[in-house]
Amino acid sequence: MKDARAALRYAKAVLNLAKDSKIEDAVNEDMLLIATTINDSSELKVLLKSPVIKSSEKIKVLKALFSDKVNAVAIGLFNTLQENKRLGMLESIAKQYAIIYNFLKHMQVATVTTAVPLTKDLEAQVLAKIVALTGNNANLENVINPAILGGFVLRVGDMQYDASISNHLSELRKEFDNSHFIPKI
Repeated sequence: MKDARAALRYAKAVLNLAKDSKIEDAVNEDMLLIATTINDSSELKVLLKSPVIKSSEKIKVLKALFSDKVNAVAIGLFNTLQENKRLGMLESIAKQYAIIYNFLKHMQVATVTTAVPLTKDLEAQVLAKIVALTGNNANLENVINPAILGGFVLRVGDMQYDASISNHLSELRKEFDNSHFIPKI
């Protein structure tokens, strides 16, 4: 990413503005909405990155999409990016904001891979276990993968705990392959 450093600088500036106004939580929700909306819409992504479309047209689209959904800090970011001709960086700035916001709040993203969707009770138990293991809170992301058959795979940061049935079966297979069991006759 050639603009990663610039995106990080913009995200830090937005976070500092939000902290000064004591609205960093609300701005985080706005940034998540912006990042998700751009990520889910290939047309919007193309529009923002296009050098052919005027920045005034881009800002009209952004304000039409977000003006009643986001606060003044996000709208100010749109205007600043328009002035600096960097509206194409909006998605990466929003993602960078979420990353540094989570770091500031000691939040982590935990990915739980299961064969079926987690229930609310199981989700609460997993979150409690994450706090017990790491000492930090986490945002939980549930990935469904029927190939693990049952159990779960938990990934928090660079830690991974694999309690899936498919993992247990492969461990058993390795044990059988490695054992030199010779039957007595």
